[in-house]
Amino acid sequence: MTVTRRQILAGGGAVGAGIAFTGPVDELFTGAPAAAEVGGEAGYGPLVPDPDGILDLPRGFRYRILSREGRPLRSGEGPVPSNHDGMAAFPGRGGRTWLVRNHENRPDAEHRVPAVKGLTYDPEGKGGCTVLEIDHDGRVCAERVGIAGTAVNCAGGPTPWNTWLTCEETEDKAGVNGYTKDHGYVFEVGTDRRLDPVPLTAMGRFQHEAVAIDPRDGVVYETEDAFEKPFGLFYRFLPRRPKGGVGSLRAGGRLEAMRVPGVPDLSAVQEPGTTFSKVQWLRVPDPLARETPIRFQDFGPGGVTHGQKLEGCYWGGDRVYFVTSFARSAEGSRADHFGQVWSYEPRSGRLTLVIVFGPGTDVSKPGESPDNIALAPQGGLMVCEDGDGAQHVFGVTRGRRVYPMARNAQNIGTPQEPAWGEFAGVTFSPDGRTMFVNVYDPGTTFAVTGPWRRP
Repeated sequence: MTVTRRQILAGGGAVGAGIAFTGPVDELFTGAPAAAEVGGEAGYGPLVPDPDGILDLPRGFRYRILSREGRPLRSGEGPVPSNHDGMAAFPGRGGRTWLVRNHENRPDAEHRVPAVKGLTYDPEGKGGCTVLEIDHDGRVCAERVGIAGTAVNCAGGPTPWNTWLTCEETEDKAGVNGYTKDHGYVFEVGTDRRLDPVPLTAMGRFQHEAVAIDPRDGVVYETEDAFEKPFGLFYRFLPRRPKGGVGSLRAGGRLEAMRVPGVPDLSAVQEPGTTFSKVQWLRVPDPLARETPIRFQDFGPGGVTHGQKLEGCYWGGDRVYFVTSFARSAEGSRADHFGQVWSYEPRSGRLTLVIVFGPGTDVSKPGESPDNIALAPQGGLMVCEDGDGAQHVFGVTRGRRVYPMARNAQNIGTPQEPAWGEFAGVTFSPDGRTMFVNVYDPGTTFAVTGPWRRP
């Protein structure tokens, strides 16, 4: 299947944008039978331009802006921070929903996460998380800092005990960029309770992206989005307290990196359905990367398997899925691609290339670089686009139909050279009636409602 974005969405109201792909889409929905039915066979129809120039959605859908950077936090702790990124939704009392939201703030961020006593790891770190409480009518009734003093909080993942693991996408040590403490860690963030800002050091110090937990044994899978060659690794963390619970990951454990024999670089694998049954896991010599970043460390003969832009990660059914957003041989990868989705089955030790995204044009055009991925409770897959050009949330049906679900209409460039902020953090409310999603710049959190269950 090789078609251009323009061909695949020419009739869907998003001409010039789209995704072509090859691979067994239904595998992505393992453990989620409802995923066969989202949007019927053709999505929800063409996107309707928003007269306010903010968010384009299919007819019948509505959005509400829950939070926007620079506006006051309801807690009075300061302004809403910049750079909205990864996010998850958790059930609250009385039909309420908790949203925990990352802020991927670097030292030059316009609005830092306010430093709050008892919640701040490093006073010089500008990143962190904010926590929103949404009532049963979809309105924000509380908004506060969840953790502060961290750096470049990109993605993360929910735990089975309803906390959020936020990940720092940096390797900066104390003394770099003004930081007073080492960074590159995972932190646990609570919803209805505040947790101390304690780095989960045993889970490694590297450029973290996302995590997913096997609910059966508590093993944590982690992606690394390293920006330069050698690129990132795929990890698993074997916790000392596998039964889990709030704070359990602080007890430590063993960090291992994935080796696929004969495959030093995931981009070299191009055929969907390719399976490797002899995956190995090698203990990381120095998880704290005291002298040498983990991806440079000596893992013995054969080394470990690297991948460019290892990003989204989620658990589905009996396996973990992870995304490589793109690979470019000009930047050091073995081969080029426009995005891959991989699955790993712990019980069989089998790794499979599930999907290859391929727009049929060059990588600088819109419709490539899949990033955050979420399974919709009504069925189907939602994919946040993180590339150049127009930015979308795309839906994927089990029938291999790709359709536009949302388009960012906020031009942060100029009329001559328009630009649009990426989408991130797509997630659904526990009752499945609301899709929450962020726009990175200007930092905005949306709640999208509409006829999700329409046949």
